[in-house]
Amino acid sequence: MATAAIISVKPPASFYCGGNRRDGGRGITIARVSRDERFHERIVGLSASTVLFIGLSSLRVCSPASARILPPPIVVTENEINTETVAGEENLNEVEDEEKLEADFEAYKSKVYSLTVPLKLVALRGSVPPSWIKEFMSSQGKRVRLKTQFRGNLEEIFFDLSKPSKNGKKGAASTAAADMISIGDSWLSFAIKEKLIEPMKGIEDQDWYKGLSDKWKIYLRRNYAGEKAPDGETWAVPYRWGTMVIAYKKSKFQNYKLAPIEDWADLWRPELAGRIAMVNSPREVVGAVLKYMRASYNTTDLDSQVPGGRLAVEKNLASLMKQIRLFDSNNYLKAFNVGDVWVTVGWSSDVIPVAKRMSNVTVIVPKSGATLWADLWAIPAVSDSGKEAEQRGGRVRGPSPLINQWIEFCLQPARSLPFTREVIPGASPSALDGPLVTEPEKTKKDRTKLDTNLVTGVPPPEILSKCEFLEPLPEATLSEYRLLIETVRKQSQRPGLVEKLKDIVSIKVRGFRAKLDSEMNKNI
Repeated sequence: MATAAIISVKPPASFYCGGNRRDGGRGITIARVSRDERFHERIVGLSASTVLFIGLSSLRVCSPASARILPPPIVVTENEINTETVAGEENLNEVEDEEKLEADFEAYKSKVYSLTVPLKLVALRGSVPPSWIKEFMSSQGKRVRLKTQFRGNLEEIFFDLSKPSKNGKKGAASTAAADMISIGDSWLSFAIKEKLIEPMKGIEDQDWYKGLSDKWKIYLRRNYAGEKAPDGETWAVPYRWGTMVIAYKKSKFQNYKLAPIEDWADLWRPELAGRIAMVNSPREVVGAVLKYMRASYNTTDLDSQVPGGRLAVEKNLASLMKQIRLFDSNNYLKAFNVGDVWVTVGWSSDVIPVAKRMSNVTVIVPKSGATLWADLWAIPAVSDSGKEAEQRGGRVRGPSPLINQWIEFCLQPARSLPFTREVIPGASPSALDGPLVTEPEKTKKDRTKLDTNLVTGVPPPEILSKCEFLEPLPEATLSEYRLLIETVRKQSQRPGLVEKLKDIVSIKVRGFRAKLDSEMNKNI
């Protein structure tokens, strides 16, 4: 942990010697004189001052009157004060004053004046536990000035980061002016290629980096084209992760005596045709087919790496698309909530909060494995030009020096408690291959139990070992995936655009009615 910056202010010389006193510590002799003698003394003093002033001015002028007047004698009367006594008392007072001044200065030096260091974060709403903010500010004391902004989704953060500046300026509220931002791992390669984020320099000696799992280091080390590279830079740091999951309505399955869903193959069951909603992501849709065929999500050559090759993949994809009623990343959970579908496939960060609000819902990670997702901290790229940095909200000297403290704080084992207590969906980065932090039994008693094979947000070890991150693929492979989906769509007899819009409108209307009925019941 970095120490606070200290400002040491050296007092002026007068602080040491008691102000602007110029007596030099000498004693004072006092005598009584007559009024006439005092008048003569004043005249002599005035003449002496005049001579001194004129002499300093290099003018050879003097007053004849003042030259003729002699200084009067100093007459000491019987009431003369003892010189030695006065001098002794004065010296004693001066010693006491000096001791007091010295004590005051020592007290002054003991005070620590800390600079307040800013740290600005732009994060995904609901991904950062509120307790983290409070605990970090408490650990740093008054030296940190933490500012946090939250966005509704990762796309909003990414597009705000990538949109061109207006009139060449980006204000302090811009995502580009933040010290750190949330970014999804699926956006990482594109952000690197577009130079929207910068690599994290000089982190090898940081304790948090030494303690980071090799799995994370390998996954996040990229070259400047965004490709995985053993000798590349580290561009981001994880702070939570999760999986793709399948949720289904247990009550519907029980009523119709259907077998529970356990793996990807269950999505191809005839009785579930038209009862499934799924996220609209080519990597996830094709990936589900590949997992069903016991292949990898990161397959780069369909013909050589998948049994049956591209034709087999196309056939299975076509049959899956007939099963799916809705491919829509925004409305797939709404369709599940209002009852238009019985099964939904999506990210655990989206599905689990909705499933907890519903009853008789089961959430599972398929036995053959699923994709892993991660929310990362990254540093927005800022031009080296100080002028442009000022236009982007004032980051003239680069990101905040508190970045490493913030990362280390987020990766501490104690930070996993909001995940294990299911306050926030997901898991701590250390849980990917390390021991979990177990919570006290007393905190588990009154919690609503979700029917799931996830344990504190983590799949069982035998399933986790089969899960994969979506690694960056060559552009040729991504083009083949998109072409494959487009070909199947053209060949299928699925409803067109009008029918899809009708489905979405129907889902929204049903959701509105359900909310209205709930409000009316509360009023009754």
